[in-house]
Amino acid sequence: MTDNGKPKYFSLMEQLRNDIVSGVIRPGEKLPSENELSQKYSLSRHTVRKALGILEQDGYVEAFHGRGTYCSENMRHIKKSKNIAVVTTYISDYIFPRLIQGMDNVLSESGYSIILKNTANSRQKEARCLEELLKKDIDGLIIEPSKSEMICKHRNLYQNLDKFDIPYVFIQGIYSEMRDKPHILMDDAQGGYLVTKYLLDLGHKKIKGFFKADDMQGLKRHKGYVKALQEAGISYDPDDVIWFHTEDRKIKPALMAKEMVQNGQLPDGIVCYNDQIAVQVMEELEKLGIRIPEDVSITGYDNSLYAQRGGGITTIAHPQEKLGEMAAELILEKINGVSEAESKVERLIHPELIIRGSCRKAE
Repeated sequence: MTDNGKPKYFSLMEQLRNDIVSGVIRPGEKLPSENELSQKYSLSRHTVRKALGILEQDGYVEAFHGRGTYCSENMRHIKKSKNIAVVTTYISDYIFPRLIQGMDNVLSESGYSIILKNTANSRQKEARCLEELLKKDIDGLIIEPSKSEMICKHRNLYQNLDKFDIPYVFIQGIYSEMRDKPHILMDDAQGGYLVTKYLLDLGHKKIKGFFKADDMQGLKRHKGYVKALQEAGISYDPDDVIWFHTEDRKIKPALMAKEMVQNGQLPDGIVCYNDQIAVQVMEELEKLGIRIPEDVSITGYDNSLYAQRGGGITTIAHPQEKLGEMAAELILEKINGVSEAESKVERLIHPELIIRGSCRKAE
């Protein structure tokens, strides 16, 4: 027993823990050996080993056979860093700059800096990003999930974030098994409905769709497309839908558009997953002598710069900056301890139809 009545191993454990929490011993730093601690504090190696065992069990240190004992990298999260990590699928994506601007507008006012990562919509890269971020000083995370329609195979990494009280907010998608976590989404089903209904209101009957199969946005936009057709009394034909994935998104839409013309299956209208796909389809059709909108009406999604060139593309407005601001406000709420009861888990952004020159009335 020590003078304060505590067991010697417990007093040593408290001393080392205080050194870790105060930053005297930093994450990743090697602790003195058992012999060195034994000599420094005039304790037996058994007592030292017992103190280190408690620290390891509580996650403060990690012991490696033959190498020694190190302060856990996870201790980086004990003190506030004023860093927020932002992980998106594509940094080069046209949505990205204004999305980040919206986040920075809010976060910088509260003294936070942004750490950027991107996954290229790869689940393996997302897992690596999370592993890296768990070793960095961050107070929160805003993340766009990769291939959000598929089961998350690295849920343990999100559980580690929970374990270390690092709040996170999903944007533009959410894994189905994690819908209880805070997330901000576009109402993509309504967006898909609006562009399809617009084509139907113009008198078009045969409408094909190009949709992305491996993220939530694609499936929701397809759902809206189907709803609009059904409301108009038009039977849904799965052969009218071209599905593509992340890996073939730069090739398949154009190939299928070409095949459509060669097979004499040009529709009255085409609903595209986003503006990039709309441009890809339009360029391929124009190469084949198809006039837009004279021969076929085409819609996009996101109201990007792609949609604003020339005569423009009828599209759905994507309030990128507003989404960024909402995500930043929500992560700050979580950091500041606002409860789930006081803060909505799901927040939806309502779509707006933007009409431009890529569509015309049916003759």
